[in-house]
Amino acid sequence: MKNTLALAAALCLAAPAMAQVQITEWMYSGSSGEYIEFTNLGPSTIDFSGWVYDDDSRFSTVATGGFSLSALGLVKAGESVVITESDASVFRTNWSLPASVKVLGAYTNNLGRADEINLFDATGTLIDRLTYGDTIYPGTIRAQNAGGTPVSIAALGPQTVVPGNWVLAATTDSYGSY
Repeated sequence: MKNTLALAAALCLAAPAMAQVQITEWMYSGSSGEYIEFTNLGPSTIDFSGWVYDDDSRFSTVATGGFSLSALGLVKAGESVVITESDASVFRTNWSLPASVKVLGAYTNNLGRADEINLFDATGTLIDRLTYGDTIYPGTIRAQNAGGTPVSIAALGPQTVVPGNWVLAATTDSYGSY
């Protein structure tokens, strides 16, 4: 997991050229529970009420099996939020995250080795997609038991296929990952 304060500062500087919300980190099959991090790269607060995450569908709602992100509420400019299959408090403890970091636990749309992460807003519009698979896309990282993170903010973009512009997070990376 990244040090969200360092990431937020970097993201705010890049915000004008980026889409509002991006998938900024993920890990599947982790010993502390898999997770996905979303970051508001825009200049204003976004209400996540009605937003949905899904890895099984490119057209999703809660009614069709998507995971509701409504409990994340208002996400400030530069703020990162996390969803995890683990209990939120256990995840926060395992990753040394302060209570100020919004963590939503107990999702059941588990990720796999080759998968997609789809983020939909309250209108059902696809906001971001991250497609990965180290056996399908040459150069894609294997984010099993280690977070995947972009090499730079410029590597982010809507509907990204993860080639060589994503790396495994490390304690010495530019984001201050844990």
